[in-house]
Amino acid sequence: MFERPRSGERAVLVQLALGQPVDADAKLELQLLAAAAGALEVGYLTGSRDRPDPGLFIGTGKADELKALVDASEAELVIFDHALSPAQERNLERRLQCRVIERSGLILDIFAQRARSFEGKLQVELAQLRHLSTRLVRGWTHLERQKGGIGLRGPGETQLETDRRLLGARIALLRSRLSRIETQRAQGRRARDRAEIPTVSLVGYTNAGKSTLFNQLTQAGVFQADQLFATLDPTVRRVDLPDAPSVLLADTVGFVSQLPHELVAAFRSTLQETRSADLLLHVVDAGSEQRERRMQDVDAVLQEIGVEDTPCIHVFNKIDTLPGTGARVDRDADGLPRRVWLSARSGEGLELLAAALAEHFRGESARERLLLGPADGGLRAWLFANARIVSEASTEQGGWEMEVELSRAQRERLLGDRGEWRGRLLEPAATLEDGGDGDGDGAESDSSGQRSLPGCVPSP
Repeated sequence: MFERPRSGERAVLVQLALGQPVDADAKLELQLLAAAAGALEVGYLTGSRDRPDPGLFIGTGKADELKALVDASEAELVIFDHALSPAQERNLERRLQCRVIERSGLILDIFAQRARSFEGKLQVELAQLRHLSTRLVRGWTHLERQKGGIGLRGPGETQLETDRRLLGARIALLRSRLSRIETQRAQGRRARDRAEIPTVSLVGYTNAGKSTLFNQLTQAGVFQADQLFATLDPTVRRVDLPDAPSVLLADTVGFVSQLPHELVAAFRSTLQETRSADLLLHVVDAGSEQRERRMQDVDAVLQEIGVEDTPCIHVFNKIDTLPGTGARVDRDADGLPRRVWLSARSGEGLELLAAALAEHFRGESARERLLLGPADGGLRAWLFANARIVSEASTEQGGWEMEVELSRAQRERLLGDRGEWRGRLLEPAATLEDGGDGDGDGAESDSSGQRSLPGCVPSP
């Protein structure tokens, strides 16, 4: 019976063409995944089959060829770029006499190395335990049945049953802890919702340049590197847009083809930042030959988490790798921005992206003129924190005359029947220019000529 070694990073990579040839981009992605996990590639094997072999996935002949390659290269690990069943992994390990890891296990290992926050570590551990729970039999070559005889009778369960029970308890504990963290995240989102600040979420294939773009727009200093899954933990920062309300920009984990379902389930609380976004920025590596396939892979994950109907602007990054391609904005039939071509590394085209974001949210905003009294400092502070201040001037009475740009939700909060603030609304600009006094809209005027916002209650 094969006893699995506890270490070893010399790896042979295996890709099998099932009905279609293996393209160079898929091979490069597997090599990058292996390198990201810390493996040293010492061999590569490919082949073609109509369908996987039920017992060995690659068939007996290819398995013998792989065994010879493993022995010749002194490999300690074989990485398959495919989803293997537990039985196939076990059979391959027995035949090859070395560890065998499938694609999902490789990605989980990378996530385990990159997780930094407490929440990220819990999410990765939960995904690993879910993956391991179906493969416990691979790790044991003894204690598969209860021992008999005087003094050797166990508590009534085998070692594997004990492991399954302990795994189940640990998974339940992790779910409970993640549930509490998700509740805290939900509270943070509710606070942002109360402020009515729009949220923009960066999504895209891993290593498309999301973190670099995030740092360029926010100066947040998030870790960025030319490697797969460089960042896992979500980060949210505020971005001021030209002539439009500010937005919150969220950087999220990158996606990859055949993303393990265990990870999607474990990272649901993280991906909730994407689910609650008002706009998605789908960052695409413009220089990749497989960009269309990668866009489809990202769309599949977005559909799985239920955000396929959220408005989206595609950001084609890394145009510096495409000779003759300059920064530009592509618009749809209605004249709205749908694609922005830029380079996050060089900064070319960033102003076009900011303008596209401002244009998108400007269409959902309104501009108002307010005359605030000396007692309206709370409203003024709220406006500075949440709205875009177009202009402000002090008045002789110690107050402020302000022109602000608000989102529709903020305007409803300010002017609605249950408004939380007391303020003063001046006539719309068009009415003032026409010389009208604007007394016919039902608002009450006081002796100073200021007009109370209908339905607003005084702040404490």
